[in-house]
Amino acid sequence: MTDVDRLARAASDAFASYGGLSGRKKGELLRAIAERLEANGDAIAQQADRETSLGMPRLKSELARTCNQIRMFAALVDEGSWVDARIDHAKVDIRSMRRPLGPVAVFGASNFPLAFSVPGGDTASALAAGCPVIVKAHPAHPETSRLTARAISEVTPEGVFALIEGFEAGVELVKHPLTKAVAFTGSRKGGRALMDVAAARPEPIPVYAEMGSINPVFILPRAMRERSADIAAGLHASVTVGGGQFCTNPGLVIANHANEFVDDLAKRMAATQCAPMLTSSIADAYRDGVEKFATLADRRAFVDSGAALFITNATRFLEQEELMDEVFGPSTLVVECESRERMLEVARALEGQLTATIHADDGDDYQDLLKILETKVGRVVFNGYPTGVEVVPAMVHGGPYPATSDGRSTSVGTRAIERFTRFVAWQNAPEGALPDELKESNPLGIRRIVDGRRP
Repeated sequence: MTDVDRLARAASDAFASYGGLSGRKKGELLRAIAERLEANGDAIAQQADRETSLGMPRLKSELARTCNQIRMFAALVDEGSWVDARIDHAKVDIRSMRRPLGPVAVFGASNFPLAFSVPGGDTASALAAGCPVIVKAHPAHPETSRLTARAISEVTPEGVFALIEGFEAGVELVKHPLTKAVAFTGSRKGGRALMDVAAARPEPIPVYAEMGSINPVFILPRAMRERSADIAAGLHASVTVGGGQFCTNPGLVIANHANEFVDDLAKRMAATQCAPMLTSSIADAYRDGVEKFATLADRRAFVDSGAALFITNATRFLEQEELMDEVFGPSTLVVECESRERMLEVARALEGQLTATIHADDGDDYQDLLKILETKVGRVVFNGYPTGVEVVPAMVHGGPYPATSDGRSTSVGTRAIERFTRFVAWQNAPEGALPDELKESNPLGIRRIVDGRRP
């Protein structure tokens, strides 16, 4: 028996009881995890800094975000209405609600060693749903993964949480018949590989993969005239924060009459200090991407050791599909459009994205653009920048393929819990056979839809 097989069997055994745990009990467990992570916070942040060079301020902030996210799910399951309970007293009595899927495989991300890794949103939302979790650690921060896993394991029942390491172990976990869903944050290549493995199983399972995005920023004429310098400053900060290693890094800018803006942005990019990359392979991929774009853009390129800026026109961009590729790092491409219609053509040509941003002032016509972008992205930002994903219930951190494998999902916000559930209906069931959420007396006092109405 391999370690993966042993852990998968333990998770399946634990699911028999954990899957039916009350919301209050799951909330207590989640809060205990957050407290344990905070108690070990200094050691965790220090180790993460040694492995990622992201800096203590950033990592302490990320730990706080991670614990806040865990507590957000605790509050959600405490209240209980998330199960979407529905009761119909028709010719036959039908009652339905969400139920957990079973053991979930979570793959940690390289660029967020806490918030999108072992104790991150995928783990928190799966545990909140009632699913045991087995996390595959990312090799970019192995000891950080072990420290956070140890903290979680100290307060979770046997089989409810486990950590594995190694590429082959991750593949084995996805193939294992007791694994019921997969969550992944990383490259398109990695996400596609897991999707293919999961689809080839005798029992295919869902893979919720976040696979990157170039997060286009559209700057409309009046906003460009009135706020060019401010937009250039804000965009530069968004492109280069964290060494440009965010999935919401704005890698594409679409504008017209942009000469002064481009000159300003180029000066800021040229003055950017070089930041360490997370891994040597990420650094190599960034250099390869910069070299490719410098050739493909075919207009102007400002490449410095700290950041890179490329400029092209709409015709070139639409002809060269590779200019829509993600360059993971501190770089962005400006596409100069000679008309509003050309800008709309660029928007129509885009693949699915996590975000799109519109900078518009009074008098700028953005309605046609907005209609296009609503079909392309998970989050539309107005007069801001896509980096900085607020951890709030309403957040959508997802988008149509290839930004994610399933554009109906999100990995941030309380809707993330829905990925690890399915609906079950009970027909003419006696009161004693029903979960508390569906009992006629509503002992939990949750909001429910009864006979088509929400009281």
